[in-house]
Amino acid sequence: MIKVQNVSKSFGNTDAVKDISFEVKAEENLILLGPSGCGKTTTLKMINTLIKPSAGTIYIDGRDVMHQSPTILRRSIGYVLQNNGLFPHFTVAQNIAVVPQLLKWEKRRTEKRIRELLEKLHLSPNYLQAYPHELSGGQQQRVGLARALVADPPLLLMDEPFGALDNVTRSKIHDEFKALDELKRKTIIMVTHDVQEAFELGDRICLMDKGAIVQAGTPTELLFKPINTFVSDFLKEQRLSLEFKTIQLLDLWNWLPAGNNQQQMNTLSAETDLWTGLESFKFNEVEVICILHHQKNEFRTVEFEQLMAAFYQYKRTLSNG
Repeated sequence: MIKVQNVSKSFGNTDAVKDISFEVKAEENLILLGPSGCGKTTTLKMINTLIKPSAGTIYIDGRDVMHQSPTILRRSIGYVLQNNGLFPHFTVAQNIAVVPQLLKWEKRRTEKRIRELLEKLHLSPNYLQAYPHELSGGQQQRVGLARALVADPPLLLMDEPFGALDNVTRSKIHDEFKALDELKRKTIIMVTHDVQEAFELGDRICLMDKGAIVQAGTPTELLFKPINTFVSDFLKEQRLSLEFKTIQLLDLWNWLPAGNNQQQMNTLSAETDLWTGLESFKFNEVEVICILHHQKNEFRTVEFEQLMAAFYQYKRTLSNG
């Protein structure tokens, strides 16, 4: 879907991006992660030609972006900004309808699509005639996402989309983000400096520093096979919670004790992450949880200590591997 090949960008004597290359598959969510000033946003803006590369080539669907009309290219890409980028003097309906109007959609088609997205994003149609300042931060961000999705673009670029939200609102929108069927059909490149967000939402992560990509890979690869000390140190403070959220109960299956092969209360899918599994003991106040392996149609009934023992055994195999 996207290929970034030997791309660099300089501003005067400052090298903002240094000879980076990566590819993004169709319907994949790639996260550009790193500290402030590492070149994440500059990279994102070069993909939709808001910034012109100093060197290198960027392809979308095999076509060089610099050989396309910027206007036509950008209409085929959804763009979500940190501070939502809504026009303050437009209503919610007018903000979302910007691209359909440029594409000369019929009014009825536009209205139908807007209402469809509001329902999916848990926004009341009562907000259609409201102005951005009348909405909460989370509601504004949902409207910004609706505007990016309204014309159903195959590619979505997101620049710190949840950075301005409080932690509770951000957590709720993360859950909605992962569950939204509209996004499961998109190719997404998201910029963030939030490590937890990157690991929660990304299929793959490009960790950047000083304009270069230090390591690209799955969350598991960055956690358990860091390429150097920068990667391991960058994740160090949050490492344990990242491991809990990255590892699935399915990964631990071979180390879980065999239990009764029948469903019980508090049954979790084996595709549930370990963090959720551990939380089940606390919030459900149970001594055991039941885990279902859908493909094998097998169950495991485990206690807290058994689950943690399986976790440490799994980590040892990764280290030895």
